[in-house]
Amino acid sequence: MFGPPGSAPVLVLSQNTKRDSGRKVQLENVQAGKAIADVIRTCLGPQAMLKMLMDPMGGIVMTNDGNAILREITVQHPAGKSMIEIARTQDEEVGDGTTSVIVLAGEMLAVSEQFLEQQMHPTVIIRAYRQALEDMVTILNEQVSIKLDTNDRAKLLQVVNSCVGTKFISRWSDLACGIALDAVNTVALEDNGRKEIDIKRYAKVEKIPGGSIADSCVLSGVMVNKDVTHPKMKRRIEKPRIMLLDCNLEYKKGESQTSLEMSKEEDFSRILELEEEFVQKMCSEIIELKPDVIFTEKGISDLAQHFLMKAGISAVRRVRKSDNNRIARACGATIVNRTDELREEDIGTKAGLFEIKKIGDEYFCLVTECQDPKACTILLRGASKDVLNEAERNLQDALHVARNIMLDPKLVPGGGAVEMAVSKALMEKAKLLEGVAQYPYRAVAQALEVIPRTLSQNCGANTIRTMTALRAKHATGEGTFWGINGESGQLVDMKELGIWEPLTVKLQTYKTAVETAILLLRIDDIVSGSKKRGDAESRAAAPPSEEAMRE
Repeated sequence: MFGPPGSAPVLVLSQNTKRDSGRKVQLENVQAGKAIADVIRTCLGPQAMLKMLMDPMGGIVMTNDGNAILREITVQHPAGKSMIEIARTQDEEVGDGTTSVIVLAGEMLAVSEQFLEQQMHPTVIIRAYRQALEDMVTILNEQVSIKLDTNDRAKLLQVVNSCVGTKFISRWSDLACGIALDAVNTVALEDNGRKEIDIKRYAKVEKIPGGSIADSCVLSGVMVNKDVTHPKMKRRIEKPRIMLLDCNLEYKKGESQTSLEMSKEEDFSRILELEEEFVQKMCSEIIELKPDVIFTEKGISDLAQHFLMKAGISAVRRVRKSDNNRIARACGATIVNRTDELREEDIGTKAGLFEIKKIGDEYFCLVTECQDPKACTILLRGASKDVLNEAERNLQDALHVARNIMLDPKLVPGGGAVEMAVSKALMEKAKLLEGVAQYPYRAVAQALEVIPRTLSQNCGANTIRTMTALRAKHATGEGTFWGINGESGQLVDMKELGIWEPLTVKLQTYKTAVETAILLLRIDDIVSGSKKRGDAESRAAAPPSEEAMRE
């Protein structure tokens, strides 16, 4: 409502809209950010607790992955929703560090609260935050990170292990790390000096309930949940010639409704013969190239199955497009759209074995023992569906970490050591700043300490004593690599303990956390235009007025 003093107020916004503005909104946003961070806080570190979430359909999710938890939670407050969004961004961008990014963003907001209460303008705080972020990135790149040799498998395993160590599958960490590294090495492709590692498309995780997690493995090829189409076809072929199709092996049906008029009896049998001849022609074009196995994305008619079986060819139909692409990468075949375009070079010969196996109560088709496959399937076994889902989420994190190291082989120490080192460097720089901006700048340095603090809280150590000792270690200048052992809460040198994290994950965490805090501090007005449900329903239920009836 607006208008000159003393006159009747002018209504600008509709009566159903609710408007909050000024300090109230900023402080509410800070509270919302802190509340979301508090939900996730116990999920950080090796002593992390699991959260059990029920979805509206009655299914359950048990996890300590920040992104998976926040995906299941329904949040009312708009600032809370943007906090959930950053966990998703982190997961899509680098795949790990979803929990720490939420905890850090919550803390960045929490430390800004005192400045808002002291009536400091948000833009001053934002300027200091942005300056601090630039300095953080410089410090990480130049002072704290170390290079890594990507051929040193033991060191790579150590890095992936520090990611898996905080997860549910930490008991089988050696196995999980081995699987992650093998899968990433398999799908890595170098083309004109550009390295491409596409985990999403070419490293498929196949979950089969039964057995134990220790039975999981990486196949040097591809596995598809299909059986051969005809029971008499061969189920095991060594050194198969594989053909991949994307067409129907059936007679063509009319595009639209077609009607045929027949004048004599022979015409009908002739039409049937034509259909047979068409299928036979397609099959003979295939048989000419002498393949052993055919995979097609579409259907195969009974007649085509008969011809192929007589030629000793095994056929698998209705394969997913993504699976067909993986088979093509694994055995070196080319997917062909029409049978009359088939050539010898389209056949894949790099696979060593084609076999159909029964695992659990389903049949699976395996194309394995490939020479230099560029696609792979990770076979996950586990006691129940929930265990498998959590193992898959953890494995995805491990795969992303392995991929990040391969693409950018730089590491920073884990266990809160890097946060303390950056925090100390920022404190030093804050002394050089002039004016009010140095206080929010210093607050960012303090906010970084939330990671080591939470680590020590989660394993039940004396937080104040541990943090004071850790600050002292870093202040003397000898301990850039000193952090907290998440298992016991003791101070340890991360070089000796071997806890390392990829630099890309850390950079993304800091950027996302600070940018989100800046974004939420910028908001000074929330206008919610949602109608109250009760009003809308009562209005709908009210009978129409007389004027309306007349019209």
